[in-house]
Amino acid sequence: MGEKEMKKVVVVGGSIAGLSCAHAFLKAKGWEVVVLEKARSVSSAGAGLGLDPEACNALKDWGIGDGLLQQSLPLSMEENRAIDSNRQAHIVARDESYNHRAVHWSDLHRLLYNALPAGIVQLGHEVISYEEESGVGPDKEPQVKVRVKKVAGSDVENNIQEYTGDLMVAADGSMSQTREKHFPGEKRRYSGYCAWRGVLDGSTECNAAAMVRRVYPDLGRCLYFDIAQGTHSVLYELPGGRLNWLWYINQPEPHLKGKSVTVKADEKALAALHEQASKTWVPELATLMQATTDPFINAIFDREPLSKFVWGRVVLVGEAAHPTTPHGLRSTNMSIIDAYTLGNAIQNRRLQGIDAALQEYESQRVLVTAQQVLFSRHLGQLKQGLLLPEKFSWISADQKIRSGLLQQNMHSF
Repeated sequence: MGEKEMKKVVVVGGSIAGLSCAHAFLKAKGWEVVVLEKARSVSSAGAGLGLDPEACNALKDWGIGDGLLQQSLPLSMEENRAIDSNRQAHIVARDESYNHRAVHWSDLHRLLYNALPAGIVQLGHEVISYEEESGVGPDKEPQVKVRVKKVAGSDVENNIQEYTGDLMVAADGSMSQTREKHFPGEKRRYSGYCAWRGVLDGSTECNAAAMVRRVYPDLGRCLYFDIAQGTHSVLYELPGGRLNWLWYINQPEPHLKGKSVTVKADEKALAALHEQASKTWVPELATLMQATTDPFINAIFDREPLSKFVWGRVVLVGEAAHPTTPHGLRSTNMSIIDAYTLGNAIQNRRLQGIDAALQEYESQRVLVTAQQVLFSRHLGQLKQGLLLPEKFSWISADQKIRSGLLQQNMHSF
């Protein structure tokens, strides 16, 4: 890639993966960046997530490390506890070198968004098609033409725009239209369970928060997993005294509308959840769940790993490349690291050209992300009891089997 002229990248999707790619290409220098996002405003929705050291280092390299420290809390340890039939907790596996950071999705998204120069992210722009053309650019290299519908546009005649780039990055999520084009009819894989998710505001629900802190004494620095018969839950703290929780429940695949993976809970479902919580979890966690306003249901899916992420000048990143279950805390981490790896490859292969950079990116990310998708799937099945005999007990299991619950096993899976 020559130094004389700017190259242009069109990023499809303005979630964390897409915004991370914008930062990565700006860091690589020599690139004009545009991010096309269907949503008309920056969302404040979502829930908690954990960032690993590699993702944190990428954010630091993009100049937003200080902002991350202000918006997150440490997750320095992981603790797995088995809950017996009397709702008593027994520690069965613990990692005191976990070294992640807890942050709310919307806080991280806004941090990435606000750190970009104005005009890069085009909100209200829905991509409807793209095509690659060979030998049409000034240097006779391929270009990608992306057609966009302006969601907020009122003038029908001017409602369609076209963006031309030297490269298109597809960061369009787990239901990626770009991926669908190359794998028509590919189905997402339902895990066999859904997750109830909620965030309790500890500043307003002081009594419930105080009760929970007494029995989860390392909240604020620990990622807790409680495992009962055929189910498990997650608990950790976010900045501002917010307590983020999930509860995974085995069930048939729910009826979902369109591409959504979330379901709004009705009063009947919520009442059933509260009743079952009081029979399953330690009383303090049950109280936390009952005190949380507006929890929602998230159906859990992934897809089979791909053997390639690149087609010509079109490249997949994030959930478009490797939709995963959440048990290894990998989805956001993989998205950020995809972007960081791609940006570094673009910079490292500046003289060899875009195709060499894409080949380097693909060679570094395909196998490692496949491993992480499959381990996350395995960990979810393990904690949901789907791989275990009916009367299996984590409390009486030997230490080697217990240690299989820890996320540190991912890289040896």
